[in-house]
Amino acid sequence: MKLSPTLLAAALSLASALAAAQAPAPAAPAVPAAIATVPGMPPVVDPSNLYSETSAGKYAPATANALPRIYVPNVRSNDVYVIDPATMKVVDRFKVGLNPQHVVPSWDLKTLWVANNAEHRTDGSLTPIDPTTGKPGAPVPVDDPYNMYFTPDGHYAIVVAEAHKRLDFRDAHTMKLAYSLDMPKCGGVNHADFSIDGRFAIFTCEFSGGLAKVDLVDRKLLGYLKLSRGGMPQDIRISPDGREFFVADMRADGVFVIDGATFKETGFIATGIGTHGLYPSRDGRKLYVANRGSNMVHGHGHGKGSVSVVDFATHRIEANWPIPGGGSPDMGNVSGDGKTLWLSGRYDDVVYAFDTTTGAVRTIKVGMEPHGLAVWPLPGRYSLGHTGNMR
Repeated sequence: MKLSPTLLAAALSLASALAAAQAPAPAAPAVPAAIATVPGMPPVVDPSNLYSETSAGKYAPATANALPRIYVPNVRSNDVYVIDPATMKVVDRFKVGLNPQHVVPSWDLKTLWVANNAEHRTDGSLTPIDPTTGKPGAPVPVDDPYNMYFTPDGHYAIVVAEAHKRLDFRDAHTMKLAYSLDMPKCGGVNHADFSIDGRFAIFTCEFSGGLAKVDLVDRKLLGYLKLSRGGMPQDIRISPDGREFFVADMRADGVFVIDGATFKETGFIATGIGTHGLYPSRDGRKLYVANRGSNMVHGHGHGKGSVSVVDFATHRIEANWPIPGGGSPDMGNVSGDGKTLWLSGRYDDVVYAFDTTTGAVRTIKVGMEPHGLAVWPLPGRYSLGHTGNMR
């Protein structure tokens, strides 16, 4: 029987409706599983972005009365310069211990510690700064504090004793030594970042061309990884989803990508000369890479310094910001509102303030050989150390 056009259209419509009803429903977007963290560590709010609580404006109550300041440790003049970010001017300076390397926010966000490692000597110290006044307190004697981190539960400070190839776990408040972990094959141990669940950390070995993985629960060294073309790994930063670690290498002129679980090298991103510091953007989407402009530990001023902007997910370089006239961008952090990237100019005795929208840069004169500056206050619930590794 031949159907009329009207009946044929109705039949086809009914058949289409029946087929649609029988088709399986589209799969719901996968929701990342909750992260089982180590005891005492604050929960991971968003497993797809461990930087979710460090977004612009998310300040913890502990920072409510902190002065907005940039604290700049100068290695060779043994002092700290203090910059007011609103005026872009130096508003204070004070002497600290010998060879101040980094200004490190404490886990509880109540103290800024200046790590004075007194290179080639035995009188290293930590100088506390009160963020509500911007003034230093009495120094605490500590052996070779080149850098400092904190265990994710906030119980211990991890003093990176670079000259001794050793990690010293100290009480996070009194700095009394609890125990040490030797890392004999990690020459120049200096920077670290922590797994999303807090169970392990990966440290860079600057003078051994590789990495070391440390079990923070069982307190043991898990092993070493030699980077394929590396020669001088520096800063290290975990991806927002916790799967990859990005490692700056000053001699390879780029960033290695490491699978955290398997501890294997999976990629490389060429960025610029003397790749050194790594800082996530406030939305957790981009990684700002400071290229120091020299492959040497003791470089020269006005080198081919720049900042590369890398997309965390795709590993693609979105932009590259050279410094007019040359420079040596080293270490620092992103401002609390995400609008400015503050970096020390290691060999030019200045501090750089990069506009994160345009890449335009301003410079401020500081002391001799500025290094790991801290921007304070910063968003986040707690600090894992360094110049403000916030979570």
